Amino acid sequence: MSTREEEYNFETLALHAGYEPKDDSNNSRAVPIYQSTSYVFDDADHAADLFALEEEGNIYTRIGNPTNDVLEQRVAKLEGAEAGLATSSGMSAIHLTAVTLADGPGEIVSSKYVYGGTYHLFAESLPKYGIETTFVEPNDAQAWEEAITEETKFLYLESPGNPTLDVVDIEQVAEIAHQYDLKLVVDNTFNSPYLSNPIEFGADIVLHSTTKYIGGHGSSIGGIIVGPEEFLLKARTEGYRDLGPSQSPFNSWLFIQGLETLSLRMEKHSDNALRVAQWLEEQPQVEWVKYPGLESHPQHELAKKQQKHFGGMICFGIKGGFEAGKELINNVELCSLLANIGDTRTLIIHPASTTHEQLSKEEQEEAGITDNLIRLSVGIENVDDIIDDLENAFTALK
Repeated sequence: MSTREEEYNFETLALHAGYEPKDDSNNSRAVPIYQSTSYVFDDADHAADLFALEEEGNIYTRIGNPTNDVLEQRVAKLEGAEAGLATSSGMSAIHLTAVTLADGPGEIVSSKYVYGGTYHLFAESLPKYGIETTFVEPNDAQAWEEAITEETKFLYLESPGNPTLDVVDIEQVAEIAHQYDLKLVVDNTFNSPYLSNPIEFGADIVLHSTTKYIGGHGSSIGGIIVGPEEFLLKARTEGYRDLGPSQSPFNSWLFIQGLETLSLRMEKHSDNALRVAQWLEEQPQVEWVKYPGLESHPQHELAKKQQKHFGGMICFGIKGGFEAGKELINNVELCSLLANIGDTRTLIIHPASTTHEQLSKEEQEEAGITDNLIRLSVGIENVDDIIDDLENAFTALK
């Protein structure tokens, strides 16, 4: 890319970072898909140097791939990180980060407001391998400090949290982590790199489920880790190589396409979500609404500090609890009932009976999952059509 790369703004970097046509032997303007398992070595010495990590280059797509490399460089540049590593899913990004940082038995201190799959990984799966997790109230600085022990390997949070939309003071938690010589890992999936860059506020490692806003069209599964080059080299040459959570080059290519329109989509997602959240606050069937862009949100001012806009995610409580939540979802037509977020289309789900169903009642309460909570991922349709669909669903409630 141009030597002026450091001067470019987000939208330009999203289109150009990590690739130049002259890097490809055919001068392709679009990033090529290198759908190859492996790569020919120049000679025996070249092969030996690559395997010894004495020379950069491609060996086998399970370890690295030129298309994946463009995605990794581009997201790293957009997040202000040194390097990136594309993985087969968001969960594999979280798992790989955890086992690389823990490097054996140890402890994690995590926000209790995290995605149900992450909660289950930390609470149920990792303990089988000697990695325990303490969950804390994320905006309680004392709770973070008190949970840290000599065995703690890193701190972990989502901001906003999934699906409760609690916004965490990243700078405050980063200061605590660094005071104890620990890394802070932030899942930035809900915001995407366009709305927030946690590294600016002191985070060390940032994760994304690229399945969501980066891909943006509900067509492919993937994840990415960005952070210090030394950490990502260790992750790539150990867990990534040995466990095999590599990204498909074709999916990386799709995510590169998603990045090209990310800024435009996130603007529309944010505008639509604010309109829908304001409308929901006025509905008699709704007990409460949580959206960082509303002044009623408890961390509204913090969100203004940490985010460019407020994103496309809303959660709200429906009067009537568990059964009313399921009934509302059964009555929507435009909104799609499925387990994803960040699509161009509006998506809706009842977490207590789906995404967080594997958690016990106590664990659901700990994670802020109430029976009446509805998660809404607002798409980029005409906002009047989204509101009309919800209004019809509310009217049909018994």
